[in-house]
Amino acid sequence: MSDHSSEAEVAPVLTTTDDIVVWLRERVIDEIECLVPDMNGMMRGKIVPREDFISALRSGGLRLPETILLQAVSGDTVNDTKVAAETDRDIVAVPDVSSVRIVPWYEEPTAQVICDCVQSDGTMVDYAPRSVLKHILSMYAEKGLRPIVAPELEFYLVEKSADPDVQLSVPVGISGRKESGRQAYGIEAANEFDPCVEDIYAYCEASRINIGTMAHEAGPAQIEMNFKHGEPLELADQVFLFKRAVRKAAIAHNMYATFMAQPHQGEPGSAMHVHQSVLDKKGVNIFSHADGTDSPRLAHFIAGLQNYVPSAMALVCPNVNAFRRIRMESDAPINVHWGRDNRTCGLRVPDSNAAARRVENRVAGADANPYLCIATTLACGLIGLEEAREPEAEVTIDAHTLGVALPAHIQDALQELSGCEPLRHIFGHRFIDAFIEVKTLEWQLYNRVISSWEREYLLLNV
Repeated sequence: MSDHSSEAEVAPVLTTTDDIVVWLRERVIDEIECLVPDMNGMMRGKIVPREDFISALRSGGLRLPETILLQAVSGDTVNDTKVAAETDRDIVAVPDVSSVRIVPWYEEPTAQVICDCVQSDGTMVDYAPRSVLKHILSMYAEKGLRPIVAPELEFYLVEKSADPDVQLSVPVGISGRKESGRQAYGIEAANEFDPCVEDIYAYCEASRINIGTMAHEAGPAQIEMNFKHGEPLELADQVFLFKRAVRKAAIAHNMYATFMAQPHQGEPGSAMHVHQSVLDKKGVNIFSHADGTDSPRLAHFIAGLQNYVPSAMALVCPNVNAFRRIRMESDAPINVHWGRDNRTCGLRVPDSNAAARRVENRVAGADANPYLCIATTLACGLIGLEEAREPEAEVTIDAHTLGVALPAHIQDALQELSGCEPLRHIFGHRFIDAFIEVKTLEWQLYNRVISSWEREYLLLNV
């Protein structure tokens, strides 16, 4: 473990502008990274000297071009957008003081803060991913409900490679060997990467990211880390920061960490499973009765997920690569059947007591934007509560034998999302249009690339 990571101070949860000013100056923190999650969950924003940051904080925030929210993963920007102003006007990035954390891998004291996007009149930018999650949570609050979530995130460690045409390779562990075979839940297989994992935990502790258990997954050098349950916005913030912390720890150990949904051909994909429950005003779980039996609202919530997750697929499997994970021969779900403690289903109700009754959405890929992933699964469940419809019958067999019932490609998923009026209503037309614009641009850019498969089988054979 690197010395500076072990010495990093954990930032307290700050609540006021004055609190953060005192905290920054007392610790002589000279730079603050002001982070805005874009449509892909990538970090946009500015790195600001301390006193300039304090001035901006007191004057309302930092000015940024609106089109940062319409950038593709490649960095290209949507042209002829229906959503942003043609003048590429400024929006204001307003730091959420409560999200301030230390950046633990720097030698010089540095802080990071997540920002909300607002218009010049102070209204939220309605298609910014963090705004979208806040909007869905406000709809729950209007009904006197409070969702609780617990994400589980999988990722691969891979050898460093500068050539994108070369397939990824398994890194060498502390034994000096590369892992072979599939060692799901293997303790010694997980131990192979202990130095890197220790730094991940240290970075997370210093960054106030609440990681619980860790396990080796089925793929070579594939790891899953589980977040402790909590408020959806806070957990989305933690996942947003976690991905960067994992990548930084891996690089420090001469590896890459990837959250691609399907980085290796023929190996298991990586998911972001989201456990979710809903509490009433008294803090009681609405999915169960006091005697431990299921309440009708659990069924309604599941029905909402069954009916709308397929149409929302692009929001939780947002890249071309994500759909390579959803396949018959994979452990990933291929439909939205539900079952009790049945991991072959897209929707799983784990065995639990009444207070912990929850639904696990297993469809999302690890590449999903955490704000949009959590917002989507909660939105689909909320529609189900409102519609009070019944789900399909519980599945007690291998759900893979029941066939594929999810979109097969990103363009199919985008078309389904565009035409789903209940999702447009709950998310807002501007967000749906903006998301589709970004993902359509990425599809167009991807479609220009000639793959190695085409060169291998078409070059001399057709």
